[in-house]
Amino acid sequence: MATVPLPGEKAELIERTVPFQGYFRVARYVFRQDLYQGGQSGEFSREVFERGQAAAVLLYDPVRDEVVMIRQFRAGSFAAGRHPWSWEVVAGIIEEGESPEDLVRREAVEEANLEVGALEFINSVMLTPGACSESCALYAGRVDSSAAGGIFGLASENENILVKALPFAELRAMLDRAEIDNAIAVIALQWLALHRDSLRKRWS
Repeated sequence: MATVPLPGEKAELIERTVPFQGYFRVARYVFRQDLYQGGQSGEFSREVFERGQAAAVLLYDPVRDEVVMIRQFRAGSFAAGRHPWSWEVVAGIIEEGESPEDLVRREAVEEANLEVGALEFINSVMLTPGACSESCALYAGRVDSSAAGGIFGLASENENILVKALPFAELRAMLDRAEIDNAIAVIALQWLALHRDSLRKRWS
């Protein structure tokens, strides 16, 4: 679901070029925009990191009241000077012709060795709207966490993913202690904190 625009919020694309294309792409955009005080701005440029569109799923077992989380090395966190491992939810980049729902079901098998049952849409969010075109469609997915755990991922992509089922109460305490710094995981867990009781009733 897109952001609802306010009156007078329009932008005009003047030019787009691609100064870098590697594993990811960096594009340079030139815009003009309408101003809140009236009139239009002059031309200005922004570089945008173009990575594709993503989807993610919070793997939740309503019977055991457990969330299945994953943990893997992240180069961006390392470059930011942070500890480059953190607790995350399953996520991936949507491939051409693939729906977000199909993506999260596929990634749940690849990253956590779990089959997802019912899915509930949470939100579609921009991750870094000032610099990146990537959005993420976020879901809650019902799983059986009784056999969850282990090390998974695709060796061909240098993935080494720790999978662990954690009680919701433990994750809630970790949130309160600011021990989870992955934005999508924080959003998903906070959503679960708000909707957990009703979700357990629907998935009972």
